[in-house]
Amino acid sequence: MSNSYNDIPIGIRVLQSLSRHCPRFHARRELCYKMSIILLTFAAYACYHMSRKPISVVKSVLHYNCSDSQPHAGIDCGYAPFDGPDSKSLFGMLDSAFLFSYAIAMFVSGFVAERVSLRYFLSMGMIMTGVFTYLFGVARTSNIHSLSYFIFVQIFAGIFQTTGWPGVVTLVGRWFGKEKRGLIFGIWNSHTSIGNILGTLIAAHYVETDWALSFVVPGIIIGAVGFVLFLFLVDQPEIVGCHPQHSTQERRIISNESDADSDNDEEQARRSQADQVSFRSPPTERTPIFARPSSRDRPISLMGALHIPGVVEFSLCLFFTKLVSYTFMYWLPLYIQSSSTLGPELSADLSTLFDVGGILGAIAAGYLSDLTGMSATVCTVMLFFASPILLLYQQYGALSVTISVLLLIIVGIFVNGPYALITTSVSAELGQHSSLEGNANALATVTAIIDGTGSIGAAVGPLLAGLISSHGWENVFYMLIVADIIAMILLMRLVIKECLTLRRSTTRIRIE
Repeated sequence: MSNSYNDIPIGIRVLQSLSRHCPRFHARRELCYKMSIILLTFAAYACYHMSRKPISVVKSVLHYNCSDSQPHAGIDCGYAPFDGPDSKSLFGMLDSAFLFSYAIAMFVSGFVAERVSLRYFLSMGMIMTGVFTYLFGVARTSNIHSLSYFIFVQIFAGIFQTTGWPGVVTLVGRWFGKEKRGLIFGIWNSHTSIGNILGTLIAAHYVETDWALSFVVPGIIIGAVGFVLFLFLVDQPEIVGCHPQHSTQERRIISNESDADSDNDEEQARRSQADQVSFRSPPTERTPIFARPSSRDRPISLMGALHIPGVVEFSLCLFFTKLVSYTFMYWLPLYIQSSSTLGPELSADLSTLFDVGGILGAIAAGYLSDLTGMSATVCTVMLFFASPILLLYQQYGALSVTISVLLLIIVGIFVNGPYALITTSVSAELGQHSSLEGNANALATVTAIIDGTGSIGAAVGPLLAGLISSHGWENVFYMLIVADIIAMILLMRLVIKECLTLRRSTTRIRIE
């Protein structure tokens, strides 16, 4: 008991002491802890995305076109080395430095996340992410103009950003069961869009006065939230006396064994095995970082995760869907400014509507997935509508602010809906697939494989956009439409499988 108590975060110990005379807390103890997990992981990943956004807003002042208009107060005609004619290529290099390091490190991050305390993993990752976000802004105040410096900062920012996704998804998977998972994850996944919106608004507030603060303020915020997680995040239900959430197969095993004959040796062996699943000890602060797990708890290998049905298809699909989403994330403010008469701040503010649509799309995709049980089909239908909507936005988005607002929200719904569903509900479902036979430790690895593959696409998209945009923005949109079509094709085998399963179940119901 003392060991478990020592693993409880300091902030939780204080709250437990204060709540000893509060019977209402003890009656709803597990619900309170679940709510804290939802709120803390939501805030954490919103901060991760918030710290990624300033670069997309600041691009417009790092290379400011003074030939067409007078610069705003506090804005020079660019900031070296980004004030030359090759600025778009240099911006592409910055984006690629961050996103490729993120994609590569993501595969390692999932491996590490399964073997360490997620409280330390997330809090350390957030604090270090804040440090490197801060260092980007310091370049202006310290008058640093070295491209190598900016690339160095972007590489390490990308590496530490990988601590976020495997950590938060694994935590939510530990605390919540599968019921209504799509809807829960759909609502929870709005942290991505909320973070993008906050990051854009904060950066836009300072971009025309002192762009250094566009990085410094988000860096301080994410570091502070990381410290809050260190104080209050309960990364294992068992250490506070709550029951872990089991997969469907685990619950079935436990239920069957409770009714078995105690004299049956085979059933006793199975009960012992189930007990190991249900009550395995969590890693503690004294556990070696790479402790040797039991055979039942041993984390899954990379090849083992790839053999889980659906992992390869959804990973490749996410490559292309994330390519589209991140191209918008990194280039949309600059595109709006170049295709309209709006300034840097208003262009950045308008771009947040894409993320507003993303919130609606994530919730809609999660709800439809729960309703139908056909995640691949839901993704495919949304991707089908995304392509013509992208073409409409490219053709008519610059006609008026009203049309741009409407189309940006619709684009956000259909572009970010599949992306959100795959990275949350689908990843969690595959990480607890029935083929794993109760091994719940696969969740972080599966999540890292899917998101890591998608992150390679996220790195390729902005890089290609930087190269292609010099030949016309319409070519960038054609690239995005082709990417959506490929993503849709990659899911066709799973869509056919889901439709056949639905048909068989419908036929069985009619027969009965």
